[in-house]
Amino acid sequence: MREVDVMGVRVEMPSNQPIVLLREVAGDRYVPIWIGAVEATAIAFAQQGVVPPRPLTHDLLRDVLAATGNELTEVQITEVKDGVYFANLVFASGAEVSARPSDSIALALRTGSRIVCAEEVLDEVGLAVPAEQEDEVERFREFLDQVTPDDFESH
Repeated sequence: MREVDVMGVRVEMPSNQPIVLLREVAGDRYVPIWIGAVEATAIAFAQQGVVPPRPLTHDLLRDVLAATGNELTEVQITEVKDGVYFANLVFASGAEVSARPSDSIALALRTGSRIVCAEEVLDEVGLAVPAEQEDEVERFREFLDQVTPDDFESH
């Protein structure tokens, strides 16, 4: 397993499909995962520090974990089959729960938990970004700094 950072979310055109982009911490590979609009908003909220007036689903789950003392220690992106990604939530108690990566990432951002990706997933879908393309990655980062959760509303 290799640790990854969440670069952010964006809408892929022309399909108008949100993606979350992960970046290998100790490497040069990026993993794009297509996600739903609700999860894109949840991830964007967490990254921007938006606190809703009432807990959304991922906030509720974070609060339940805190109230029960069952700490989320790690999110593992474990595999991809036919374009569908799979993840596990790993708890301090040793329990593991299968979950969608989008929900797992949204929860990890709220709890400060580490996110790791299986080497096999990185090998299969990871996109290496050569140094000469770093400008494009920087433009994407600038886009992420300016995107708002409203950009992911369904139309």
